[in-house]
Order: sequence, then structure tokens, then C-alpha cells
Amino acid sequence: MREAAAAEQFEVVDSTFMKRVFYAFAALALLSVAISVGGKWLGRSIAMAGYTDDTTVRQIVIGNNLISVPANFIRFDQARRDGIASRLDLYLRYPEMDGYSSAARDDFNHATAKKIIFLSFEPRMMSRDMSGRFAPIYSALIVKPGTPGPDGTTLYGFTEKSGYLNEVLAVADRPGKDPFVARCLSGPAAEESLAPCERDIQVGDDLSLTYRFPRELLGNWQALDAAIAAKLAGILKTGR
Repeated sequence: MREAAAAEQFEVVDSTFMKRVFYAFAALALLSVAISVGGKWLGRSIAMAGYTDDTTVRQIVIGNNLISVPANFIRFDQARRDGIASRLDLYLRYPEMDGYSSAARDDFNHATAKKIIFLSFEPRMMSRDMSGRFAPIYSALIVKPGTPGPDGTTLYGFTEKSGYLNEVLAVADRPGKDPFVARCLSGPAAEESLAPCERDIQVGDDLSLTYRFPRELLGNWQALDAAIAAKLAGILKTGR
């Protein structure tokens, strides 16, 4: 009797133990799969370093403006979705004017010559853009006569009281238009910056576009301005 009882108890204990072993191995198998899948996803996420090669076109509305751009043009992950926004930041490779891709990885990681431009759309806060502000504002804040710059530009330093420390103003005449105007960092700050020059223009319906670019592109400012205008024509629509 004792032997039968012991055998029965052994079978019950053995059965319970085996179930626990089975569940433990099943859990380990599921964990292994999760780690494998998660590892691949995390590895790709780290490799992309915040970039995406997703070319799905996103529709972003700012005020009365619709901006249609591929996700790989959009700088920040949280903005890569359709909907209403108060601001939109893009980055493009110049002169290709395209977004991130595996072929463009070195350019976006700045392993090659600086060629990334940064664009920011936001509601217009000023009645004039940078070119329009030259005569009434900037001309009173610069030190004349200035020095010759690349591609027909003139570079002006700012007065000490102007508030634009360590910056220069690049100006170039444009027949029949306000001059081309861009502000650029100077000195060590310019060397450390990926895009030390910036220019803002009025676009769309009460929208302002600020684009920042490498100082080397001042020597090609006319082509750069034209490339920006061409890209805007393809991605920006207004309700007017």
C-alpha cells in the first residue's frame, strides 16, 4: 500500500513538475523570439540614427497651406504623419534635393562634403522676408563698405550694437528684385556648424520658410535659390 501510494504521489509530482518545465521552456522560446525580433528592430533603429528611408508621402497642414512630402524628407520622427502642425522641419541633400536613403547615408551623416540643407516652415511673423528687410533694417546695422564675397555677393560685418554677434550679412543684387540676403555665422562657430548660413522667404499663404545651408553654397546662391523655389512648387499648395 505504501509503495502504491508513493508511486501515485510520484506520478502527481512528476506530472506537475513536467508541466512547469514545459511552461518554462515555452516562455523561454517566446522570449527568444521577442529578443530576436526586438533586436533586429532596435538594430535597424540604431543604424538609422533617427533617419528613415520611408518614401510614403505625408500630408501636413499649416494654416491654409498643404505640404506634401515623403517621410524621408521630414527631419523628426514625431512629425512623420498626416495632420495639422504649427511647424514642419525638413532636410534635403543638395543639389539632388532628395531625402534620406541608404545611397545618401554618407551625405546625411556628414562623412562627405557638407551638402545638407535644412528647411523650416512656420506661420509668418514678419511683414517682410530677409530680402525685404535689407533696406529698412539691415542696412542700418552693417559696417560699410563690406568686402567682396563669392558669386557676386558682398559680405558685411554687423555693428557692435546690432545684436548679431559673430555673424556677417551676405548680400547680392538681383535685377528687378530685392537683393539676395543671407546671415552667416563667422569665426569658430561657423566652422563647427553644419549649416551656418540662413535665409528666410515668404511662401504660400502667410507662411515663412527659413532654410539653412553650408557656407560653401554661397558660391552657388543663385542655383540654390532656384532649387528651393522648384522644390516648393512641387510640395506646397495653398487654399487660395
